[in-house]
Amino acid sequence: VQLQASGGGLVQAGGSLRLSCAASGRTFSNYYMAWFRQATRKEREFVASINWSGSGRAYSDDSMKGRFTISANNAKNTVYLQMDNLKPEDTAVYYCAASQFLPYSDSDVGGIEYWGKGTLVTVSS
Repeated sequence: VQLQASGGGLVQAGGSLRLSCAASGRTFSNYYMAWFRQATRKEREFVASINWSGSGRAYSDDSMKGRFTISANNAKNTVYLQMDNLKPEDTAVYYCAASQFLPYSDSDVGGIEYWGKGTLVTVSS
């Protein structure tokens, strides 16, 4: 079982990045997919989640909902996080995750079944 996240990098404030998470090694159709992030010296926090049909989505708060968009491509077993208008406070390691419920809060960290290794996003001011 593997969740491979990619797409992180260095971007200036106001810029955009698209993260990808490729799922492999088993059938993830019964799982919900999510993105979490963890900044230096902070707890891991929820960003967004989705089911593979795309009918269910959740975002951490209105700020992220307006700037971040989560999507899923069943055919490619890949989940994306489009991040626009990035801010320095978005700097963090972003982790892809899979669970048997739709995560929607920071406390759902404990219920995640699979984690990817993370991809670093750095937003400069």
